[in-house]
Amino acid sequence: MESSAEISQAERDGASVFSPGMLALYDMRVLWGYCSLVWRCPPTHTLALYNANVSGDHLDIGSGSGWHLRHATYPVDRPQISLVDLNPNSLRMTSQRLRRRGIDPETRIGSVLAPLPVTRGRFRSVSATYLMHCVPGGWDTKGAAFQHIADVMAPDGVFFGATVLAAGVPHTALSRVQMRRLRAQHIFHNEADDLTGLVAALERAFESVQVNTRGAAALWTARAPRPRPAEDTTAPQ
Repeated sequence: MESSAEISQAERDGASVFSPGMLALYDMRVLWGYCSLVWRCPPTHTLALYNANVSGDHLDIGSGSGWHLRHATYPVDRPQISLVDLNPNSLRMTSQRLRRRGIDPETRIGSVLAPLPVTRGRFRSVSATYLMHCVPGGWDTKGAAFQHIADVMAPDGVFFGATVLAAGVPHTALSRVQMRRLRAQHIFHNEADDLTGLVAALERAFESVQVNTRGAAALWTARAPRPRPAEDTTAPQ
């Protein structure tokens, strides 16, 4: 696993929760528990997003346990899958699940807030599913992640994903309590994450953006990645 050095301590702290023991319970506890009952967006909805958009050359950022990649329907028999994550446990578990399907992924440790440690302009699909609510900062900071993703996409590629928002979506008493708890544990960093800000941040990096909500979650597809401004010195070399 190759790594990127540009990883903040806040990001490392948030990723450290994904221990082997936690990942063993991730599917039941997080996907079928939290996502279904607390955020009210069952994993069937995010899996449908994969099935509609995943390509034969796909980059997955923050894969968790790899449940979506394990169950996705790919358009080719032997897709090329690349994984970027801050946590080697997640990379290991996702890789094991993919190998059972005959897929040998490329893995990298890296931050979505830095230039991604993969080939630029390559991927015909990229996903960041339930990642952005764990990324520190507001949309001014997280929007930089969308440009890093646009940098590595093919011109006809699609970026899709989902995140739990703090505002612009309906919450329940239970979801508010659980969000506060996850923030206190430094797992969630979505205090300022609203629906309008998400759309605006995506539109700065992509020409075509579609966002739908399900419960407390927003699900999106974004196409036609915008090139970086010529004066932007943060572009990867």
